[in-house]
Amino acid sequence: MDTVLSHHSVSVTDLKRNYASILAQADDEPVAVLNHNRPEAYLVPAPYFERLMQHLEDLEDAKLARERANGPFVEVNPQDL
Repeated sequence: MDTVLSHHSVSVTDLKRNYASILAQADDEPVAVLNHNRPEAYLVPAPYFERLMQHLEDLEDAKLARERANGPFVEVNPQDL
């Protein structure tokens, strides 16, 4: 059995018929789109996707900061800037 990673799900057929109302009912949460009762895709509202992308960017920045925490460092004279 496939795991559905969403609190909301809809069949492909229902999505085709009722796209706007399904998106409205999702209340800014992802919707699993099922094909033969298996997740085929996830419909993600734009604000949710934007938050998700910001979170991923923050995680990448944190990883980079950890990787660079111990150097090597470059000496810079502030007056040269």
